[in-house]
Amino acid sequence: MLNHLAIQHFILIDKLDLSFDDDLSVFTGETGAGKSILLDALSFALGARSEARFVQKGMDKATVSAAFSLPKNHPVLALLQEQDLDADGELILRRVLTSDGKSKAYICDQPVGLSLLKAVGEMLVEIHGQFATHSLLNPATHLTTLDTYGRLQSVEEQVKKAWDVWQQAKHKTIAFEQELNAQLAEQDFLQTSLNELESLKPQENEEKSLVERRTVLMNAERIIDNVKNATELLNNEEQGVLRLLSKTSSQLMHANELTQGTLDEKLKSLAGAEEILSDLSFDLEHQLADLGDTSELPLIDDRLFALRDMARKHHVEIDELPFLMEKLKDQLNTVQNGSDMLVALKKEQEQARLAYMKVAEDLSAKRHKAALELTEAVMAELPQLKLEKALFEATVTDLPTEEATAQGLNQVVFRVATNKGSELMPIHKCASGGELARFMLALKVNLNTDFGKTLIFDEIDTGISGATANAVGERLSRLGKETQTLVITHSPQVAGWGSAHYRVSKQDEEQQTVTTVQKLDKTARLEEIARLLSGENITDHARAVAGELLHV
Repeated sequence: MLNHLAIQHFILIDKLDLSFDDDLSVFTGETGAGKSILLDALSFALGARSEARFVQKGMDKATVSAAFSLPKNHPVLALLQEQDLDADGELILRRVLTSDGKSKAYICDQPVGLSLLKAVGEMLVEIHGQFATHSLLNPATHLTTLDTYGRLQSVEEQVKKAWDVWQQAKHKTIAFEQELNAQLAEQDFLQTSLNELESLKPQENEEKSLVERRTVLMNAERIIDNVKNATELLNNEEQGVLRLLSKTSSQLMHANELTQGTLDEKLKSLAGAEEILSDLSFDLEHQLADLGDTSELPLIDDRLFALRDMARKHHVEIDELPFLMEKLKDQLNTVQNGSDMLVALKKEQEQARLAYMKVAEDLSAKRHKAALELTEAVMAELPQLKLEKALFEATVTDLPTEEATAQGLNQVVFRVATNKGSELMPIHKCASGGELARFMLALKVNLNTDFGKTLIFDEIDTGISGATANAVGERLSRLGKETQTLVITHSPQVAGWGSAHYRVSKQDEEQQTVTTVQKLDKTARLEEIARLLSGENITDHARAVAGELLHV
C-alpha cells in the first residue's frame, strides 16, 4: 500500500508530506484547488510522462517520492530482483525533474530507467477517472481477471503445463520430420559416402603414423649410411668396439688369476657389456635389411592421398573420418527406421494434444460458468450506481484448436452498453468519464483481484448525487477494506464514507499561490462535508446532515 507521498516544488505545491491509511481515504476541495495536481504528482513518481511546466515557477527542480509497504510475495519484488534491486522493507520510488524538462528516476535510491519505473508503478497503483484508467480497460487482462474471479488459477496452470508438453512434442516431431526428409533426399549420397569410407577403413591417428613412416623411408639412404657406420664401429676386426672389449676382457682375466679372483665382478660387467653390444650389432644388421626396402613408399603416398581426398570431400580433418563413418551409419539407420520413429512421435504428439484439450475444455466450461456469475454480479451493482440502463457482459469466446494458447481455448472480453438496446462493445471503446469509473467500481467490488495495489478513483461521482452517490461511497468503503483505496470527490455522500479525509485548498503566500493538503479531524470533517452540501455559507441544517453522513 501507499504509505507516504512527499512532493516538493511541483506546479503549485511548494512542499507537501502526506501519510495514508490502509482503508478508504477521500480528498475534497473546491474546483481548481489542486486535486488534479496531486494525481499528476503521484503519476509522475510512478513513471508518467513529464513536462517542464511541472517545476514550480522560480525553482530549479521538482521532486516527488512515493513510499510503499508490500507483502513478501508481491509480484513487484520478483521484478525488482530480476533487476538486482534490493527492496527489503519499504519500497521508495523517487523522480526528479529539472526546469529544462529532464528527469531522473530512482527506486530505493538506485538510478533506474523510466520504463522500469513505469512497470513497477503499474503494479503498485491503478488510477480510474476522467482521464486515466488502467488494467481492466486492456482486453488482454480480462481472461486472467475472470480466472482469478472464478478461482481457476490451478486449472489454468494445468492447461499451461499440458500446453508446454504438447508444444514440445509438436516441435520435436516437426524437427525430426524435417531432418528425416532432408536425409531421405540425400540417402543415395549418404550410402555412397559410407561405402567409400568403409572401403577406405580410416583408422584413428592414421595420418600421423603414415607421415612418420614416410619420413623414415624418404631418408632411408642417409639412415642406412649412418647405421652401416655404426655397425662397422662395433664389428671392425681390428679396432671395432667388440674386438677391443674382447681384448680388454682377456687382459683382465689374466690379472684376475694373479689376484685370486679380485676382479670377478669387473669381468662380469664387461661380459654383460659385450652381450649388449653383440645384440645391438645383430639388431642393426636386421634394421639395415628393412631400411634397404623402400618399395612401401608409393603405397604410403597413395594411402595419404586417398585419406586427404576423402577428408576434403567431406570438409573434415583426416582424423575425423572414423567418426564421420559412424555418423553416416547413424544417419542411414535413422532414414531406414525413420518412418516408424516418425509414426511414434506423431502418436506421442497426438496424445499430448488430447491431454491438453481435455484440461482446456474443462477450463473453458468453468470460464463460461464464471462469466455468467460475474455478469450477474456486476449487473446487480449497476442500478444503484445510476447505471440502471447500462448493460455489462463478460463474454467468453471459444477458439478453434489451431488458435489454442497456453491459456486455453478462450478469449475473454468485458463488454458494456450504456443504454438498453445499444450494442454491447468492449469496455475500453464504449464508456467514458464518470460512467467508466463507476463501471470499474462495480467490477472492482466483485473482482477483488488487485493484489497489493492502491486504487485511486478520480471524481467517480460526476453526474450523480443523493442515494446513488451514497451507493458509490458504500462500495468504495467496501473496496477499501479489501485494498487501499483513494478517491477524489465533490460528493458529500461519498466523502462521508471515508476512514480518512483530506482537504485540498489554495492559499496565497507572498507573491505566489500554493496548493496545500490538510488531513481533517472529526470537527473539520463535519465542516468540510457541510460545505460540500451548502457551499461557503454553511448552515446548521447542512451541519446536521453532515453529521448524519458521518454517523456522528
